[in-house]
Amino acid sequence: MPIPSTKKRVLSGMRPTGKLHLGNYVGALENWVRMQDEYECFFVIVDWHALTTDYADPSRLQENLVDVLLDWLAAGLDPAKCVIFIQSHVPAHAELHLLLSMITPLGWLERVPTYKEQKENLKEKDLNTYGFLGYPLLQAADILIYQADVVPVGEDQVAHIELTREVARRFNQFYSLTRQQRGRFPAPLGPAHPLYGHNAVFPEPQALLTPAAKLPGTDGRKMSKSYDNTIMLTDPEPVVRQKLKPMVTDPARIRRTDPGNPDVCPVGDLHKIFSSKETMARVYEGCRSAGIGCIECKSWAADAIVKILNPMQERRKKYEDNPRLVWDILDAGSSRAREVAGATMNEVRDSMGLAYKPAKDFTR
Repeated sequence: MPIPSTKKRVLSGMRPTGKLHLGNYVGALENWVRMQDEYECFFVIVDWHALTTDYADPSRLQENLVDVLLDWLAAGLDPAKCVIFIQSHVPAHAELHLLLSMITPLGWLERVPTYKEQKENLKEKDLNTYGFLGYPLLQAADILIYQADVVPVGEDQVAHIELTREVARRFNQFYSLTRQQRGRFPAPLGPAHPLYGHNAVFPEPQALLTPAAKLPGTDGRKMSKSYDNTIMLTDPEPVVRQKLKPMVTDPARIRRTDPGNPDVCPVGDLHKIFSSKETMARVYEGCRSAGIGCIECKSWAADAIVKILNPMQERRKKYEDNPRLVWDILDAGSSRAREVAGATMNEVRDSMGLAYKPAKDFTR
């Protein structure tokens, strides 16, 4: 049995939507790579969540799943430092989701902001399903089953973490483990919870807000596949440069001789994220004095982006050339996840009175 980690535990994940772009890297992956050295990290590809909106056509699910994993590994996630796994390969997620659904008020799910937003934004899909309504609770189960301490999220996901905290609090108020029950399990949570006066099954996870840099797409809007304005982590250098050539710039800079302002220019935003201080100084000086044109400025941005993407693409190719290794990583990660999730479910079943056993030994 592995020695319990003294590090705080992190759970985060992504839907398998296919190859990732620079926005995914800046918004999540870059932070995950840092966190794997500081926390005990569990990173999950949430394939069941993909079905909450794309249930009608799962034909590309496996292909998309592999592409997401390859990009994770390319970005620097190390299976020796973190647990990487597939949600559906740990059936306990579904069991906990079912049990939590018994105690979760319907109104809690209906008030989640993204529920109404996605129904509005995805009108072409029939989202009047229990699975879509319940996906925030499935997300809560994903987090609670690993008894995660923190969950790295952007501001738009804070409501989901608050729902998870409320569900954990409600469960802990209803159910508890006696010290005798707790003694049967190898990894106790510790002393009695200060709010409940008994050993709480679930810690209330904290949202860890990740610094969200403003990363524009090639049309100036937020980088997103739905806008078709992305730079993919797999884009080769010529494609990166071609995508940046028509990128929108400072609207006030109409002619080459007009001075510009990098602080209101989407290309300037790219420089702030990816370029060195020396390059940034050249950008500010050249743009504000009209000493450089937008084409040259975009070329410098492409230089910085390619410098980041090239090592990723080299790592990705090593895994693409060895697909067996990719599945070995998923198998090992899913096995470790099942072990941890199973220990949690032992506590859940026992606290809810579901660990049935005969009242006393008997023989026929």
